[in-house]
Amino acid sequence: MTEQPKPHKVRHLDARTLRGLAHPLRMRLLSSLGLDGPATASQLAARLGESSGATSYHLRQLAEYGFVEDDPDRGKGRERWWRPAQQGIRTNADLMRDQSPEVRGALSTVLHEYATQRAQEVSTWIATRNEWSADWAEASSVSDFTLDLTPAQTFELSRKVHELIESYRALAPEGNTPDAAKVRIHSHFFPTRPAGDSDSDSDSDSD
Repeated sequence: MTEQPKPHKVRHLDARTLRGLAHPLRMRLLSSLGLDGPATASQLAARLGESSGATSYHLRQLAEYGFVEDDPDRGKGRERWWRPAQQGIRTNADLMRDQSPEVRGALSTVLHEYATQRAQEVSTWIATRNEWSADWAEASSVSDFTLDLTPAQTFELSRKVHELIESYRALAPEGNTPDAAKVRIHSHFFPTRPAGDSDSDSDSDSD
């Protein structure tokens, strides 16, 4: 009997939990736990170049808001290991439209930190690509596209891309497959204006 993949738990942010996440170090801690695996506050401090006091404090804050939890399979005595409480985070439409200055500020912090982390990941790949096999070099992609779309078409495209990516979770290789690795996939869908154009209703020719 084929073992079913574990469900991919996704956390939907609200105004309260957004404020609990909106701190660059907390987001870096959560990202490190997700990508590099469970760790103690001291191990995370070494990974991120921070003090263990700072990582310990912000881990407790993340736990209070439900983003991280104890790892019951690790730790000895007073040693406390942490792991993510979910595998993904999403913002809903209501949160994106919230006009509260506090919410908008927190959301900007979160989005800017995500953008910074993703840029760093791409830079790391470019700097270390020669350490990977030729197959990985050929399989990787750093691409961008420009399309003329309506908001509804953009939403549909985003949904279809996400559905395609999610369909590959069930295809994850089992056990210690030699050529398998964690693959990071970034997606950004956003409108742009021609340089110098501040009129949102202006028409332009696409390349």
